[in-house]
Amino acid sequence: MVTKHSGEALDWVTLIYRVPREPSSPRIAIWRKLRALGVAQLGDGVVALPEDARTREHLEWVADQVIEAGGSALLLRAQTLARKDERALAHAMSRSRAEEYRDLTNRAAEVAQASPSLAEAARALKRLRKDLRTIQKRDYFPPAERDHAVAAINRLADIGAADPVSTQGGRT
Repeated sequence: MVTKHSGEALDWVTLIYRVPREPSSPRIAIWRKLRALGVAQLGDGVVALPEDARTREHLEWVADQVIEAGGSALLLRAQTLARKDERALAHAMSRSRAEEYRDLTNRAAEVAQASPSLAEAARALKRLRKDLRTIQKRDYFPPAERDHAVAAINRLADIGAADPVSTQGGRT
């Protein structure tokens, strides 16, 4: 989750990169890594994350992968010049996570409606919690759907009397 002081513009770490088309496997691996990080896609070969030590390090690793694949990469620190652009960027990232949380909520509801055995509920709960943690790691601007997903997982946990999850999981 991103925090900043009121009135301060948010710093973004931006990666501008180009990966050769062939072979395709490094390009696909880089795309998957960027997707897993939850980057904002600013344009073709231009991505950004809110800057902190963790996101900077992750994008440095991706830049190294790009160069190892025979491509080019440039890391920059950036700020939007207009608040509306910063809000739009944060909103786009939040919207992407909201879709993931809605999917998680629906999956938890489907499991609960299927009246699973305790063992089935425990397996599903373990998988859903893992997926929740994965989403939370790339959730920089938490949407309301996050709380809905946590509540749905906790309802499923009630079936098996398992420990509830917290909305404070977030990125580590």
